[in-house]
Amino acid sequence: MPENNYPKLHNATWPGIVGKGSDSEPIIPFDTLLAKTAAAEVNGVKFDGVDIGLFDEHIGPYLNAEDGAFRLADKVRGYNLEIGSLVANVWAGSALGSKEARDTFVEQVHKACVFGQQLREAGVRHGGVIRIDSAVSPEVWSRDPSEGTKQIAETFRRACDVAADFGEKLAAEGEICWGGMQSWKTVIETMEAVDRPNMGFQADMSHTFLYLLGYNRPEDRILPVDFKWEDRAALEEGLKTMTAKLRPWTFDFHVAQNDGTVHGTGSHDKTGRHCLATDPNGKLNITHDAGYWLRDENGELTKAFRHICWDGCMFPNSVMGDQQTWNDILAAMVKVRQAHGWYQES
Repeated sequence: MPENNYPKLHNATWPGIVGKGSDSEPIIPFDTLLAKTAAAEVNGVKFDGVDIGLFDEHIGPYLNAEDGAFRLADKVRGYNLEIGSLVANVWAGSALGSKEARDTFVEQVHKACVFGQQLREAGVRHGGVIRIDSAVSPEVWSRDPSEGTKQIAETFRRACDVAADFGEKLAAEGEICWGGMQSWKTVIETMEAVDRPNMGFQADMSHTFLYLLGYNRPEDRILPVDFKWEDRAALEEGLKTMTAKLRPWTFDFHVAQNDGTVHGTGSHDKTGRHCLATDPNGKLNITHDAGYWLRDENGELTKAFRHICWDGCMFPNSVMGDQQTWNDILAAMVKVRQAHGWYQES
């Protein structure tokens, strides 16, 4: 049997920006992240591509130029990489708030869709979604949850209509720091309220892990209050319960590790802590637990994702600058593909 070659293995570039900047460590240049990604190798296997955040600090020279997408495509291809999912800069606005903020949110989705189409035309983007979130805190949302979800859904529907014109799907990131997305139940309520075929969920193994513990939404916790980490059977049952609810909505998937704690750096609110794949305090069995997202309730492969991605937000720059970090991450990704991937003729 040939080695599995799907899903494709991607690294994320936005960890060079998220939690960095004037109130934290310096931003890591885009070219540095491309070079580290391209240099990673495990037994002859390399990363297939990158998912990118459409932020001026990295992509500004390409995003705001007429031929920018084609120049970016040439750069990324020069590293033997492709581009997958794009993160729209929806934080320039918000899905909940003033009309101006909501209009800006939708405009950023439109901008991402235009750029994504150009990358497809340039031959470097063969799949992936436009990733968004509500760009509002749970605190603001909780002032009036019913109205908050209603307004977020209205904004998301507008964004979905824009994306549909480009053949794009939108995936809302599940993190405890986003209002209307801070628990598995609020995610489903939001998805159901949007009710668009191109609206889905973006699952990150680290961020969604906190849903089990009810951070920012205690009434929705899945694991019992007296849960002990030594009880792996209970943890697996919790993961099965959560993924059964969220998997049908999931359009995009991040492999990650979590140690059961929250973390925030710089201006980024606390969310599920991303840990290194080799972290001895990690609570997830990455290879095994990824299967809850990549296989259905009968254990059959869903093949729902052309690629999967590693998101290493808020790692210290010293860690991200170490090539071994990316080799270890790639090794974890390879194991996931070996266990839950498939072979497909190109």
